[in-house]
Amino acid sequence: MTVPHPDPLERPDSPVPAPAGGSSPWHGQGSVVAVVALGGALGATARYAAAELWPASAGTFPWTTFTVNVVGCAVIGVFMVLITEVWAAHRLVRPFFGTGVLGGFTTFSTYAVDIQKLVDTGHPGVGLGYLAATLCAALAAVWLAVTATRRTLARRQR
Repeated sequence: MTVPHPDPLERPDSPVPAPAGGSSPWHGQGSVVAVVALGGALGATARYAAAELWPASAGTFPWTTFTVNVVGCAVIGVFMVLITEVWAAHRLVRPFFGTGVLGGFTTFSTYAVDIQKLVDTGHPGVGLGYLAATLCAALAAVWLAVTATRRTLARRQR
């Protein structure tokens, strides 16, 4: 089968055409990227401090990462109710605090690495328990935080 009017192939060295209007696809996104980066640095620093203050021993349940993730999920639940149902937040608040600070604070990549380390060092039962407990506790924390925040706000409005 042939194409009646094939589009000419772009050469790999040809410049990418600018979007209509002459602005780049990143136009206006610099501030969002900056606040996410700043928030992420703050959140990751807080997580690192928690790990330094409360280190986990090899082969044991990683309580610090577990606690950080559950607390972070609860804060996300409260935060999302407040900025979507209560306050008209500035457009950079959600990227800064939600994506940046809380995204840097919660550490589901470390969660995955912790599970792998537990399995690799002969502690698959602890790893499986940690896998299930974190997932259940994080989801429960978000749900409880959202529910409690909404109920508290409803009582205040009476």
